[in-house]
Amino acid sequence: MIRVFGENSRGLGRLTDRPDFALVGILRIPATESSPWRSLTKRLLMAVLLLGAATMVVYIGREGYHDNAREEMSLLDCAYYATVSLSTTGYGDITPATPTARLVNILVITPLRILFLIVLVGTTLSVLTERSRQAFKIQRWRHTVRNHTVVVGYGTKGRTAVDAMLADGTQPGDIVVVDTDPTVLEAAANAGLVTVHGSATKSDVLRLAGVAHASSIVVAANRDDTAVLVTLTAREINPKARISAAVREAENTHLLRQSGADSVVVSSETAGRLLGIATTTPSVVEMIEDLLTPEAGFAISEREAEPEEIGGSPRHLRDIVLGVVRNGVLIRVGDPEVDALESADKLLYLRRVQS
Repeated sequence: MIRVFGENSRGLGRLTDRPDFALVGILRIPATESSPWRSLTKRLLMAVLLLGAATMVVYIGREGYHDNAREEMSLLDCAYYATVSLSTTGYGDITPATPTARLVNILVITPLRILFLIVLVGTTLSVLTERSRQAFKIQRWRHTVRNHTVVVGYGTKGRTAVDAMLADGTQPGDIVVVDTDPTVLEAAANAGLVTVHGSATKSDVLRLAGVAHASSIVVAANRDDTAVLVTLTAREINPKARISAAVREAENTHLLRQSGADSVVVSSETAGRLLGIATTTPSVVEMIEDLLTPEAGFAISEREAEPEEIGGSPRHLRDIVLGVVRNGVLIRVGDPEVDALESADKLLYLRRVQS
C-alpha cells in the first residue's frame, strides 16, 4: 500500500527524466545576481540618463540646429530631437546645420545613440533569456550537488531546523527544501535555499532534490504517516544518509526507526515535558532553550578526542563533557565504559557561544 502511494506519479512521467528546461518552476536554484526587475529598473534609469545627457548637449548648442517650424529651439525641441535621434527614428524636421553641431553629433550624439540601443537590446535579451539561464543553473546544479542536506517540509519545524543549520555554519546553497506550498517555498528561496516543489512521498521528487547524493535528510512533515512514507522512500534511495525525523505521537517512533530513521524527535511530548517543567522549575526550561539556541549562550557541540586526552577520563577535561560517541553509540559520561578515552572517540561537550 505504501509503495503504491509513493510511486503514484509514474503516469505523469518521472521528474528526473524531464529535460532541464521543463524543471523551471519546480526546481529553483538561488540567484547569485540581482533580480530581473532590479536589473530592468537600472537599465531604464540608464536610458533616461542618456536621454537627458543628449538633451542637454543639444540644448547647449541649439543655435547650430535648424528647425523647419521655428527659428529658435526650445528645451522641449531639444528633448524631442534627442529622443528621435537616440531611438534612430529621425524624422528630419530638426537637423544639425552648422559644422560644430554636426561634429557634436558625430562625437557625442552617435556614441550616446549606440549606448542607448545597447541598453534597450540588453534589457530585452535579459528578459527573454531568464528562463534559459534558470535551465542552465538547474543543469549545472544537478551535476554538481553532493553532500548536501534535504529538508522535507518548511513549516515551523523545518524552518527552525534550517535556522539551526545556518547558525552552525551550513551554507544556504547546501540546503534543499522540498514542499508542496508555493508560499513557503518562496520564503525559502528568498533565504537563499534551493527549493523543489512537489510531494516528498514521491521518489522522483526526492531524486530531483538530490537525495541519492545527500549526506543528511531532515523529515519535518506535518503528519506522522507522511513522515514514515518519506523516510522509507528516502532510505531506499540513499542507504547511507543520516535521516532525522520528527513525529507528533511517541507511539509512531518505532515506525520511523523501522523505516530507516537514525534519529526521531517526538515534537508533542517534548513540548509537553517542557511545559510541565516550566510550571515548577522555569529556569530549567530557560537553560534548555539556551542550549537549543546556537546564536548565544551555551551550545552542545561534538569534537574528536585530542591525542593528549586519550586514556584519560572525560570528567577531568577542560570542557564539560556530557557524553562520548564510540563506534556510533552514545555513552553517557557516568558509564564505566568511558572512564578511559580511546582514539576514535568523539566528545559531546558544552561550548560557549560568543554573542
